[in-house]
Amino acid sequence: MKSNSFPKAFLFDFDGVVVDSFEVHYRAWKSAFYELFQEEIPPFPHEKLAGKSPLLIAEYFCNTLGQAEKTLELHLLKATHLHAGTTPPTLLPGVREIQGFLAAQNIPHGIASNATKAFLTNSISQLSLGFTTWFGVEDYVYPKPHPEAYISLAKNLGIEKKDFENTWVFEDSLAGTTAAKKAGMVPIGILTVYSEAELKAAGSQFVFPTLQEAYEYLLVQNK
Repeated sequence: MKSNSFPKAFLFDFDGVVVDSFEVHYRAWKSAFYELFQEEIPPFPHEKLAGKSPLLIAEYFCNTLGQAEKTLELHLLKATHLHAGTTPPTLLPGVREIQGFLAAQNIPHGIASNATKAFLTNSISQLSLGFTTWFGVEDYVYPKPHPEAYISLAKNLGIEKKDFENTWVFEDSLAGTTAAKKAGMVPIGILTVYSEAELKAAGSQFVFPTLQEAYEYLLVQNK
């Protein structure tokens, strides 16, 4: 029998936790940037922008050319290129296992991402994932690191505020980890971009290489 301390709910970031979508996103940024400026796009600064909203990323790339006024145009064009893509992102280890486990146990779970809702919907469909609830950047006023994303998702899943402190949030970015912590939830780090030390310094209570190791840990705790 699982202990009373077993988490009440599980929330997931998408990019870097459920999928590796960097190449899919960066390909869309490159093609949109070239269409708009007829220039090759600069390298993506992972440490500065990992987990940030697409609008902030667009602003960064426009600023490299001194054309901040083109931020919204690049943001929208990149989304068009991304949503037209037919290649799904790469599924990361343990996703099907942990989602299937949570569904079988009737434990509330869902995805909150700074990616667009259309990208999430397309990817979940292309990869035939079992998630039934996901929120994209259009679903909240303030993207991560603001806590709104996870608070909104939790409310949609019927998670009571008193249970936030026993709700796990899987995150690979510092922005997302901060959002989970500010929401009063339990950040759980995934080692995609940042080190264990960096994730724990940001607030992660546990850190796992992938969701596969998190799933194996939960199986033991569930006995």
